[in-house]
Formats: sequence, C-alpha cells, structure tokens
Amino acid sequence: MFDFDKPTNRLTTHTEKWGKFDPSIIPAWVADMDFEAPKCVVDALKKRVEHGIFGYTKVDEELVDATISFIKRQHNWEIKKEWLTWVSGVVPSMNIACKMIESNQRVLTTSPIYPHFYKAPKMTGREVDIVRLTCKENRWTLDFDALEAAITPQTKLFMLCNPYNPGGTVFTCKELERLREMAKKHDLLIVSDEIHADLILNPKAKHIPIASINDDLANRTITLMAPSKTFNIAGLNCSYAIIPNPSLKRRFEKAMGKLNGGVNLLGLTAAKAAYKDGDEWLKALREYLAQNLTLVQDFVKNHPPLKLCDQDATFLAWIDCSGLKTNPYELFLEYGVALSDGKDFLGEGFVRLNFGCPKDTLKEILNRMSKALK
Repeated sequence: MFDFDKPTNRLTTHTEKWGKFDPSIIPAWVADMDFEAPKCVVDALKKRVEHGIFGYTKVDEELVDATISFIKRQHNWEIKKEWLTWVSGVVPSMNIACKMIESNQRVLTTSPIYPHFYKAPKMTGREVDIVRLTCKENRWTLDFDALEAAITPQTKLFMLCNPYNPGGTVFTCKELERLREMAKKHDLLIVSDEIHADLILNPKAKHIPIASINDDLANRTITLMAPSKTFNIAGLNCSYAIIPNPSLKRRFEKAMGKLNGGVNLLGLTAAKAAYKDGDEWLKALREYLAQNLTLVQDFVKNHPPLKLCDQDATFLAWIDCSGLKTNPYELFLEYGVALSDGKDFLGEGFVRLNFGCPKDTLKEILNRMSKALK
C-alpha cells in the first residue's frame, strides 16, 4: 500500500542532505528521510498551490482540532487549544526558551545530544552545564546523581530530549517521575523536545509526554512537537509549543516577540493533512523503520569493533566506534558513506547513522561500511 522501497532522486532538489557531498557519497547524516510524504499531504499541498495566492496566513481551527486529536490518538494526552503556540521550528523554540531565563542564570542538559541543546543557551548568552548519559543494561539513560550534583542556585532551565537524539531512548514513567522530583526540588523550568515522539519502533516502549504526568509538571513544562520528522516535511517549517501554564505561555511569547516570522502556510497545510489522514501511513512507516533498525543492529553484531545500545525510537542509530582507534566519520566517508560525526553531539568516537531510507540504500550503506572496517 505504501512504497517505502521506492527510490527517489534528490540530487536535483538542492537538499541539505544530498547536496553537501559529492554524488558518489551516500548521505546518512542529517535527520530527514528519503521517503515521499504521505499522499494526503502531497494532495493537500497541490490543492493549496493551485489557489495561486500565498499571503500571510494564520492557524485555522481545523488545524488546531486536528493537532489536538492526533496527540490524543497517538499519546493519550488531552491538550487544549489555548496551550498551543505555533513556531517555525523546534530549534527556534529552544532559543526562545533560553531567552526566558535571566542572563545570569544557567541551563542544564545532557550529552551526547543534538547540537542545538548546547548551542541554544550560548546563542542567547546563557551558560550551560552538561551531564553525560550513562549506559545501563545496554540502554542509554539519565545519570540522576550527576544531574543533581550539577545543579546550582543559578540553574533555572532543564532541556530534555525524549525520545532521545541520539540514542533512541524513550524514557519510562519512573524516569520521568525522578525528573519531576528534581525539577520540583530545584524549581526548574523544563523544555522537552519531543519531536520524535511519533516514531516509536519498539512495541514495548511507550512515549509519555512529561507534561502529561501531573499538574506540577504541566505547569513547569514547555513541550516542543512538530509533524516534520514524523511525516518527512521538515523543509516546510511548522512546529508548535504546548504550554499549559498561562503565565509561562505569556513569557514564552514575550521572549519570542517578532524573532519568529510565523509558520510557512504550506507547512500549516501539510500539518493539517498529515494529522487528519496520515495515521495509516505512519503505522506503515514505523514498521518499515523497525525492519531497517534490525538491519543496522545485525550489522553491528557482525562487526565486533562496533557497539550499539538498544533503541526504542527514531530513525537514527548511535553507533559506538571507539574500538576502531581511528576517526570513524573520516573512515566511513573515505568509503563513500557520510554519517554524522559524533563530536558534533559531544560524543567523540561515535557516529550517527540515519536509516530512514529505502532498504536497498541502507544495504549499500552497510556494505560500504563493512568494506571500510575490513
């Protein structure tokens, strides 16, 4: 029904992913997938384009209702329309959130981490403290003792990534409860990037929006979500912050001011179509990505210098290459595969592999990596 095996030539579309390297290199780095968006999205975009006028556009009630319904279906979280603030992207929202605290206050986050978690505080003139994740029972998780030790009287904001990028961990209710205790004890604001929440690959894992746990967390949390990773429409620049606390929402919007130029009207069009009619496509996508993850896991098992912890979500594999005793990014690039360099995520000796692509492409990526290791 959905052809995720279909090859699509992206070399002629000026994409960041495929345009960075020579065409002989297969890119498996930046987090967008090589799959066409759902037909419902493409059809909605065609219809909107045919209208021919693309003026300033506001968020309509139908999109708001579709978003609320989608989050209820996918995550059993009942949000209200007055909690939503629409933003052009999750990264701008991170910068806005860092502006909400005073310039002499500090941000706490974890590593290895998506680079904007440590770049956003610096971009806004705030200091950031970073605590390493720990790998327990072959799973990346939070080091709560180290987090507690890193908190100072100036620490006011904790930036959480769940599902985790990189590493693919979906934090359990017990882990989120420990974060709640920490946040309440130290009166921390939480910014939770949950952009990969819809891409759960492990049937035993369940994404729990941290703000959905109780009123205390809801009142101190800004949840960042988007249809961009889920439906492969990142270039359409559409996301939203969910902020149940009215005072916190006003602070966020004041910090945002005119820095955010509004959401792309085609992004709004795509989001509405995806959230209304994209469930079956998403279900098939998750099944396909789970199969791809198995291919990556089997590859790592058959190449002992490499290691890969168990993964619950995302289409991004965080591979430990420290046993190679060489720069893994450069090694694999030499053999025709462009991965994400772990040092950009504060994870020296690792690479991040994007397996959101047709199986034939993934098999060729793994084949080239195997040749590099030999």
